[in-house]
Amino acid sequence: MHIKRAILVAILVWILGVSVYTASYLFSFLEDPELQANLMLTLAVIPGAMLGAFIYYKNGQKTHGLKLGGFMFATAMALDAIITVPLFIIPLGGTHLTFFTDPGFWLIALLYIGVVVLYWKLKVVRPKLGVSEMF
Repeated sequence: MHIKRAILVAILVWILGVSVYTASYLFSFLEDPELQANLMLTLAVIPGAMLGAFIYYKNGQKTHGLKLGGFMFATAMALDAIITVPLFIIPLGGTHLTFFTDPGFWLIALLYIGVVVLYWKLKVVRPKLGVSEMF
């Protein structure tokens, strides 16, 4: 694995996620702004992780998708611990513990890693796979 490349891609995906999360507070679609922000983040993780995987793999890298996805998510977790929680969660009365034990956080983690693995499987392992062969 190219660590520097994976870290840079993970930072890009994290920035996109945080941007969508914070921007969602500017528009009111649901009565619960926290739920709205989490839903928007969940939706943003899919194209964000795909973009990150695309950028990482575009130069012919072959790193297993689970390894890359786990590493990218661990990088995002570190950024959350250092930046997100102190700036966005603690001022609202939350803690690192409440942030990292939230089941929604771990569902987003599984989605993030799963998207990277799926991208790897479809675009790196079997790039000529047809739609009919995927299922």
